[in-house]
Amino acid sequence: MQNIDISQVKHKLPQLLEQDIEEAIIITKQGLPIAKVIGISKKKKQREFGSAKGLIKMADDFDAPLEDFKEYM
Repeated sequence: MQNIDISQVKHKLPQLLEQDIEEAIIITKQGLPIAKVIGISKKKKQREFGSAKGLIKMADDFDAPLEDFKEYM
């Protein structure tokens, strides 16, 4: 964790927010913590099993031989 005195926040906070905040930043006043700044992770949305159910349609004769290829069989 990084501690920053409240008197320095005005100058340092814009620079810190430009970076990816990996650790919490503690803002202190006279050595005592008064606020905590944490970054928001940019995690990808977790895939949900079965979420595409019903989006794909298969024809009943999907695996039937094709007329064009009869001479090769």
